[in-house]
Amino acid sequence: IMSSENTMDDEDTFKILIATDVHLGYLEKDAIRGNDTNNTLNEILKCAKTNQVDFILLGGDLFHENKPSRKCLHNCITMLRKYCMGDSPIQFNILSDQTVNFNTTQFPWVNYQDENLNISIPVFSIHGNHDDPTGAEGLCALDLLCAAGLVNHFGHSQSVERIEISPILMQKGNTKLALYGLGSIPDERLYRMFVNNQVTMLRPKEDQDDWFNLFTIHQNRSKHGPTNYIPEQFLDDFLDLVVWGHEHECLITPTRNEQQLFYVTQPGSSVATSLSPGEARKKHIGLLRVKGRKMNLQKIPLKTVRQFFIQDVVLADYQDRFTPDTPQVTKKVEDLCYAKVTEMLEEAERERLGCPLTPEKPLIRLRVDYSGGFETFNTARFSQKFVDCLANPKDIIHFVRRREQKEDIKDEVNIDYSKLLKTTAAEGLRVEDLVKQYFEAAEQTVQLSLLTEQGMGKAIQEFVDKDEKDAIQELITYQLEKTQRHLQARGVTSEQEIDTEVRRFRDSKKNTTEEENDIKEAINRARAHRLERGDQPADLDISSELADINMDFDEDPIPAPTRGRGRGGRGRGGRGRGRAFQAPSQRSHSATTASYTADDLLSF
Repeated sequence: IMSSENTMDDEDTFKILIATDVHLGYLEKDAIRGNDTNNTLNEILKCAKTNQVDFILLGGDLFHENKPSRKCLHNCITMLRKYCMGDSPIQFNILSDQTVNFNTTQFPWVNYQDENLNISIPVFSIHGNHDDPTGAEGLCALDLLCAAGLVNHFGHSQSVERIEISPILMQKGNTKLALYGLGSIPDERLYRMFVNNQVTMLRPKEDQDDWFNLFTIHQNRSKHGPTNYIPEQFLDDFLDLVVWGHEHECLITPTRNEQQLFYVTQPGSSVATSLSPGEARKKHIGLLRVKGRKMNLQKIPLKTVRQFFIQDVVLADYQDRFTPDTPQVTKKVEDLCYAKVTEMLEEAERERLGCPLTPEKPLIRLRVDYSGGFETFNTARFSQKFVDCLANPKDIIHFVRRREQKEDIKDEVNIDYSKLLKTTAAEGLRVEDLVKQYFEAAEQTVQLSLLTEQGMGKAIQEFVDKDEKDAIQELITYQLEKTQRHLQARGVTSEQEIDTEVRRFRDSKKNTTEEENDIKEAINRARAHRLERGDQPADLDISSELADINMDFDEDPIPAPTRGRGRGGRGRGGRGRGRAFQAPSQRSHSATTASYTADDLLSF
């Protein structure tokens, strides 16, 4: 690391502005927060121009939606054209084969070398999980900007069998920079590919020790399940700095991995997309200087980001003021919450003094633990008191309750479901993780015979999170039809042969692209049926427990009560998690739904 005293800008020093997870277009229809992401991207690009950087490096999720609205695209193109086009000369050269680096475009060269464009600040970006390539053509919103010559999209791997990451080799004066990038890939698949040595990072053939190796990745960094993250130890040890996108908590100061001996910076998001503790950290971008093999990262606080304050209140800690048996205890609890919210509002007002770019109305979240016999109050009525003061008046209060551990649960397969459901913030288990654990712990008599565990988990996830009521049934129907065609093609007739062939056919698709495509097709069918009926998807509110953990932070997934929450249906997701794995009748159905007789499989 280069000391701050030695960061004199000269012809040998790369100046790179680093940002990740802009989520442009997030809540763009909200009357209060609709322009937040536009204002912050404008600040980021303006900062790059003011500091005369060599280029901008984005770590994924430039857009919040996979298919951004015309308004969102128009705003993005306008800002990129305003700040990144001009007559300022580019001070570095690209030495690598650009047809390999930019292999997803019909213009396989960096935009500033295009004779028809006048680029003053090149933008290099990988895609994230929100704006990832989809469809038969494998295109994403970044590819539109790339075709327009505004952004250089790199790090897109087109193979699902093997990944070769070829760096963009740059040189400025005597400094050589190798820029590696890998766009978002499902964590479980990428984890498996790393384990199977299917990921290779290529290096220059000559003078390998002279290059500063910078890697940009967009994956889970913290552990959210056995394989639902990428350990830092998987990355090559020749790297010097890793820019980690996707995680929204701002941990931009480089930390050293003592095993691999490289540094990791996690810039975090530039907008809060969930009301969780990780989002409450002050947002920053980074100005990275690289000279030779040394670097210096300067933190630059963002001034246009809306303030966000979060506090936890445990009612059992206030026994000197009230207990569950105290007369009018609910009123006293509400008064306590009012005082806490008022304190956070006053703190926000003090911090905003002298910062005219900071939005006037802050985000406030108060998580209230009402364990021990306390009752909830009407949050809709409570919110009316702050409707003119906050940017999120509808979801200020979030009631939580500690889950009581149940011992000696008796059921037909003798599985300890309390252990399966007792999740913590660090574990971050999702529905599909619980499904997988269920079948790992279950006896052979209740194993799936037609569906895979991943398929069942994804279908249940769609049912719980997005209220796709037909997801499970459509997956079963689709797999049944496909298995029937397979058995007919193989000419299998006896019942014993059918059982063996069905299991072999199912096992052959596990952890493959075919399995993922089958799941997508079934879910698309479920959505099509819903649209035909005219049903609307569940309106998931950011105040629900699912929304709190959606962006991979440590909100405890404890089901909130519906009493007094105005729109009680929004608590369905969390309660669905509990019921899906506790009710004996539903467990039996989940385990045996995909079991069929030979006549079922052979009939059309």
